[in-house]
Amino acid sequence: MIMGEKELRRLIPIQAEWSIPQLQENLAVALEGSGPALSTSTLPVSEVEENIALVVSTSGSTGNAKSVLISSAALIASTNACHKYLGAVPGDSWSLLLPTTHIAGLNVLIRATALGTRVIDNRNTTNYVDADFISIVPTQLQKALSGDDRLLEHLTAAEAVLVGASALSDKLKKEAANKHIKIISTYGMTEMSGGCVYNQKPLDGVEIKVNGEGLIQLTGPMMATGYLDENGNKLEISDSGWFESNDLGEFVNGSLKVLGRADDVINSGGVKISLSDVEAQINKIIPTAEIITFSLPDDKWGQMLCLASTTAVDLTKVKEALGPVLTPKSKFVFQSIPRTTLGKPDRIMAAEIAKKMVTK
Repeated sequence: MIMGEKELRRLIPIQAEWSIPQLQENLAVALEGSGPALSTSTLPVSEVEENIALVVSTSGSTGNAKSVLISSAALIASTNACHKYLGAVPGDSWSLLLPTTHIAGLNVLIRATALGTRVIDNRNTTNYVDADFISIVPTQLQKALSGDDRLLEHLTAAEAVLVGASALSDKLKKEAANKHIKIISTYGMTEMSGGCVYNQKPLDGVEIKVNGEGLIQLTGPMMATGYLDENGNKLEISDSGWFESNDLGEFVNGSLKVLGRADDVINSGGVKISLSDVEAQINKIIPTAEIITFSLPDDKWGQMLCLASTTAVDLTKVKEALGPVLTPKSKFVFQSIPRTTLGKPDRIMAAEIAKKMVTK
């Protein structure tokens, strides 16, 4: 079918009843163009441009849903760059431990296909089948290092363990190294077909710069084509050829240091405070505490800096190290730290839980 000058292909949503082998096969034919493109959710369109293989729905911290259009060429470029970094060869295997509703999980299937192997689905078992490569989020690494011996053995057996989706603390890195887990810290986003910066260095073909506002910008052959809005209209991802993230960063000795999300910054008493930066600093001072920082509306501060932990914490050392401005003004004890499905700290949910505790 032709619309304007663009040839279209059929788009179908990934079905919950598909087995992992079925999903891997359907991804393979989507990539080679002999089957329909796939989407991670039901969309208001049934066709996309012919070069699109995957449409991944994602929502940022603003909650605005976006569906990212990713071409076969972009996904293949991402896979090839990843495997070049890892030194992967045909026959090597991947272990699936992530949900296939996100680009990170789907990439595991695509990478296994590129190596000519069936992905090993280890998501709903404790009898892990070892693989050469694994992709996880920090909460899974924390689980392995906190008493899950079978998962720890699985991670230790791998040639490389990619850890992404949210920042990996120095404490976790050190603990993983002590347990001989070969960690690779990854940074990326759906708009760049997943992780594109490994151990603070760009993958082959990726370019990075930091603009005047401190925001990280990226480009490369794995950059997505555009977005679909809620009405099915295509939106451009960039008019400059660079994707502008919402992450703050800087270069330190030629390596990219991600400082946190720009929308993690609050204005408390006229001072701009990065929640993720404060969280990282407190983690260094109290490494045994599981914490999350967030803000609540406040008459005095405007946005009051708050902290929640799973056990009571003493902020005396924090105040000594960070000073009164960066020390949380209110503390809460949660049963667990709220996180997204990919393990990212859910600050919006944390604020909602705290509000309910205050009003009780």
